[in-house]
Amino acid sequence: MADRLWFLIPELIVLVGAVVCAIGGLSNGAAIRRRIGFIACGFLLAACIAVPFVYTPERIATADTLLPYLGKYIKFFAALIGILLVMSAGGLMDRKYEHAIKKGKATFSALRTSSGEFHALLLLSIAGVMLICEARDLIWLFLALELVSLPTYVMVAMSRWSKVAQEAAMKYFFLGAVSAALMLYGFALLYAATGTFVFTEMADVFEAQRAAGGVSVFGQIGLLLAIFGLCYKIAAAPMHLYAPDVYQGASAAVTAFLAFIPKTAGMLAIILLCSLVGWEDGLPPVLEMALWVVAVLTMLLGNIGALLQTSTQRMLGYSSIAHSGYMLIGVIAGPPLGIVAVLVYLVIYGATNTSAFASLACLSKDGAPVDSLEDISGLHKRSPLAATSLAVSCGSLLGIPPLFGFWGKLMLFAAGIAAGQLVLVLVAAVASAISAWYYLRLIGLSLLSSTTPQSESVKATLRWPLIAAVISAIIAIGGPLVLSSIVTEAQQAVLAPEE
Repeated sequence: MADRLWFLIPELIVLVGAVVCAIGGLSNGAAIRRRIGFIACGFLLAACIAVPFVYTPERIATADTLLPYLGKYIKFFAALIGILLVMSAGGLMDRKYEHAIKKGKATFSALRTSSGEFHALLLLSIAGVMLICEARDLIWLFLALELVSLPTYVMVAMSRWSKVAQEAAMKYFFLGAVSAALMLYGFALLYAATGTFVFTEMADVFEAQRAAGGVSVFGQIGLLLAIFGLCYKIAAAPMHLYAPDVYQGASAAVTAFLAFIPKTAGMLAIILLCSLVGWEDGLPPVLEMALWVVAVLTMLLGNIGALLQTSTQRMLGYSSIAHSGYMLIGVIAGPPLGIVAVLVYLVIYGATNTSAFASLACLSKDGAPVDSLEDISGLHKRSPLAATSLAVSCGSLLGIPPLFGFWGKLMLFAAGIAAGQLVLVLVAAVASAISAWYYLRLIGLSLLSSTTPQSESVKATLRWPLIAAVISAIIAIGGPLVLSSIVTEAQQAVLAPEE
């Protein structure tokens, strides 16, 4: 028990940070309330620093999880990108209310402030991702996934005090309820097929079943239902229907969070479930075909849907859906190349996608958020940093060499080809070609177009989201210099216990 608690130190740090943020947001001192974001970043940085000390070779040797090295990789990068996400939300909550208090036009009331709760929920969701790495049974996995999801429903609703945000939150909650139901039903069938909830014991049972002729019917149906439920987390078909509405309805900073943290949680859970049946002789045909169809539909629907949008956030939301399809190529390919490619791509995608949404989060038009494509026309004349960051992030998401995103897609495609999934890789290449239209359109609007009457009043008004966008854009440019180190860490993360 003590050994398991040792591995939970990063999560405990983040959970303490959530409590401190929640209490600090209720403080009568304006100086404390203004520093809630710094407090959240401080605890995330502490979690980053703690990870190498927690995951020593001696400690890892005592772990009883399927992938004992996974936590060292995921927890470090989840907390690191979490800092950028907190910065992207700088100035989002209570800005007008705090300004009114400062001017003497309002008095402080704990019932009206929400910055502390917002940052607490953000940290709780990140802690959920970390807890997935330590899951050793289905119960732990489900609870960790719900810890990721439940705070996001509230974050969407409180990110904008508008009917659009409330509608987005309701849709997100409804889809989350359907997802949870599918997952639980799938987990129940997995228990019926194996007689246990523990991952290592389930893996042994499935190995015996495959040696005797194949995974049982209950086992296959359970895996399919669980993975379809997880499609909601990663915004993949067929559970992507409300995702664009949610991504448009939430603020840009919250959308950046939704596009990375739940997606990371869902991908990790899918990898763990597929690890139960193993990739040694390929995934069970039914499961592989289902993932293949989901990947193709997700890539095509995501990119084609993005082509039809006039909302920048909705366009990037559809692009986020497409990227889930790319990552599923690595899941189908399996270890070591495929899973390593997925883990590396998650980090690359997290940084570059944050840059795109942070670039939007720092902009405003007459005090209102920017959303229309026309609003970013000629952005380089009013905010060169925001325009450059948006262009660099879109180039990286598209996969223009030598930006960071190019190497991520190259690894995924190479893993797919090595696994014999040539048709799937060709579909992904076509989907990437389709995405070039809207990514290049965003680049052209921000860097090359002239200012229009609709975009004249758009300007960068929030400092911290702009800083986050610039830092993330620098990562997209300079990331290839440290790619080999990230790949090395990802390769270690997929090692089995005996290795």
